Amino acid sequence: MESVRTGGQYSDQNWLRSFMFTLYGTSVLVVSYFPLFYTHLGFSSPQVGLLYSLGPLISILSNLFWSMMSDRLGTIKKIMAILLAGQLVTAIMLAKATDFGLVMLILTLFYFFYYPVFPLADTMAIKIAQRHGRNFIAIRVFGSLGYSFFALTIGYVLRALGSSYSIGVCIVIVVAALFITLGLKDVKRTEGEPDNSKGSAKISAKGGGLKEILLQKEVLWFFSCVFVLALGHRMNEAFLTLSLKSMNAGDEIIGWALLASALSEIPIFFLLSKYGERFKELPLLAFASLMYGLRFLFMSLADVPGAIIAIQAMHSISFGIFYVTAVRYITRIIPDHLRATGLAIFTVVWSSVSGLLSGTFGGLIYEDSGRSVFYLVAMGFSVFAFIGFLIKHLMDIGGSSSRYFKKKSLPEAAPAEKASL
Repeated sequence: MESVRTGGQYSDQNWLRSFMFTLYGTSVLVVSYFPLFYTHLGFSSPQVGLLYSLGPLISILSNLFWSMMSDRLGTIKKIMAILLAGQLVTAIMLAKATDFGLVMLILTLFYFFYYPVFPLADTMAIKIAQRHGRNFIAIRVFGSLGYSFFALTIGYVLRALGSSYSIGVCIVIVVAALFITLGLKDVKRTEGEPDNSKGSAKISAKGGGLKEILLQKEVLWFFSCVFVLALGHRMNEAFLTLSLKSMNAGDEIIGWALLASALSEIPIFFLLSKYGERFKELPLLAFASLMYGLRFLFMSLADVPGAIIAIQAMHSISFGIFYVTAVRYITRIIPDHLRATGLAIFTVVWSSVSGLLSGTFGGLIYEDSGRSVFYLVAMGFSVFAFIGFLIKHLMDIGGSSSRYFKKKSLPEAAPAEKASL
């Protein structure tokens, strides 16, 4: 440990913190301001929803491809540099495209390079945190801080320049992130940890891995509830900015709304990382789902931009509680040797598949029925998820009670068992 700290003490952490801070600026643009750019080009709500759903669809393949490349080449830093270079080239192409078909094609390429950067950055953050014996949140929180900063500043920049400059701002941020990668210290899969590739290969050969995870009823129930909840979450994510625009809100107001959600999750992350173990996961997940439902109910009733900014602060007790607790629940119900696969499935369910469906059908609902009905549908998904998590918790309570009585009757059955043997 001392050898790592000598020389540039914690310099690798500081470079990675800067990278995280800058990287999440592109997330602000892609999630919240790209839809405004599409409407600036004259695209309809269903078209905007289709373009949004492209990202989750592409991410299913791109995350797998680039993570395999990272493992095969034994590098994270170089892969992230390649991905950022790809983003830069495709963003320059996107800035000149106006036809829907061409935008769709270029955006598909952009997403291929965009989505895998985030899990790779998280992987690097986990390894560097372990290298210094520190908590992963100490690095990851700079992503939330960067999101907050760019959410506000980009809003004011685009208010002054216009939504047509969204791609130009994206190019500037990508160039900055690419420059910062020069200072990152690479990490490898085998650095400081045993190589379990042989063991993993045996597991896969025996039909373990993905099949072993999905054959567990508890895991299937959990992912089903996560999927239903994610539909409402992604609907809000895709059409929040359009909802604000329909109220004649300026780009700086959109920035304040994004800032409210990003800042609100930071204290919850720290609180749950310290005190979350005192509470059972399923009741917390049910509570978070209920707060999602309440949040979307308020969104359906809101009629001024200021109300939406206040509602966005509920991101802390909805997404903040859900995300930390869901990751904790996964680590409990999935064995250690399958945990990476379990987290990968969680990412696909929470982000990719749900984003694909919510973007496509959400655009149709928004176009045909309006914002209020749109958010009531999102609320309905959240309520269903609440019921699912609550039922599973009640089943677990009943199951633990029955197991307790069975254990008490076990000693009496022992003599009979011996006699039969």
